[in-house]
Amino acid sequence: MVDDPEEGMLSWDESVFKNEHVFEIDYVPETFKHREGQTQSLTYALRPAVRGSRPLNVVVRGPPGTGKTTAIQKLFDEVGAQTSDVRTIRVNCQVNATRYSVFSRLFEGTFDYEPPSSGISFKKLFGQIAEKLVEEDRVLVVALDDVNYLFYENEASDTLYSLLRAHEEYPGAKIGVIVVSSDPALGVIDELDSRVQSVFRPEDVYFPIYDQPEIVDILTERVTRGFHDGVISRDLLEDVAERTAESGDLRVGIDLLRRAGLNAEMRASRTIEFEDVEDAYETSKYINLTNSLSGLTDTEEALLEVIAHNDGEQAGDVYEAFHDRTDLGYTRYSEIVNKLDQLGLIDADYTEVDGRGRSRSLSLSYEKDAVLDRLE
Repeated sequence: MVDDPEEGMLSWDESVFKNEHVFEIDYVPETFKHREGQTQSLTYALRPAVRGSRPLNVVVRGPPGTGKTTAIQKLFDEVGAQTSDVRTIRVNCQVNATRYSVFSRLFEGTFDYEPPSSGISFKKLFGQIAEKLVEEDRVLVVALDDVNYLFYENEASDTLYSLLRAHEEYPGAKIGVIVVSSDPALGVIDELDSRVQSVFRPEDVYFPIYDQPEIVDILTERVTRGFHDGVISRDLLEDVAERTAESGDLRVGIDLLRRAGLNAEMRASRTIEFEDVEDAYETSKYINLTNSLSGLTDTEEALLEVIAHNDGEQAGDVYEAFHDRTDLGYTRYSEIVNKLDQLGLIDADYTEVDGRGRSRSLSLSYEKDAVLDRLE
């Protein structure tokens, strides 16, 4: 006689997930909670565009995982449903960190095909986008998401200048800009050239970190849509919310739920237990680190690795090791140190060194193993 499979165990074709996509980082939730004020401000800024005028420009600020990108995606969807006279394009500046690549994305969004790869000049690229806008009498709304990456590469002022001054060179071109920064230490307006500051008077919309009751509320919604009934207990969900609140990043909680669900499945269990959450947290708590690393070039990764192996050393000593490995000069080295510092991957602190005056010591902002494991 064959025993019944154990109650509470999954068979190979079963899943704890009703819809795993709900736990993906780019999922846009049907109900977007606790951001009514911010959504209202953004809607107010874009309303002129729906009427055929140039919209107000906006700076959207707030730490990572506070709903900025979702708010913009929801808004762009709504605008698209209202009218076909507004073209909305969101550019991910972590991937497109130069003025040229931002405008390549805008070209692609305007013409539905990529610009020729054989290097069309910026002027021509820009001209074709603007002429198409004027010809179709459309308003263009550009969201520069994670604009902090344009600042790290010193490309922000040129990019914004071109967008904000388009109507002078191409009369009738109507472009609005939403600048989204997830670096709380970056003073967006202060860091721009004076020529840009004089034409850029944006509305300011701030996204604070979610508090614990809000996190519970949002995660409960995801659990209801994403898991089958009874997969995770209320107590465990509260535990996930607490860990999420500590990190200040909602993405940690969403990723944690997905990984805990996968861990339960690995054990062929119908329910998530405490150890599934505990194990998942070891990975999920580093989601911001993983995200920051994913945008680094090989050279930037190399320097981070050198710093990991010379943690807390003086900048000059780290440079020697970096130069041995890459042959790059001090100027480039210094630029990369600043970028890694701005990204929150390292702390570059000035210290007094006996007999040598002030010097920078470089140390990792995360545990060494966590960084090195993710660089491999």
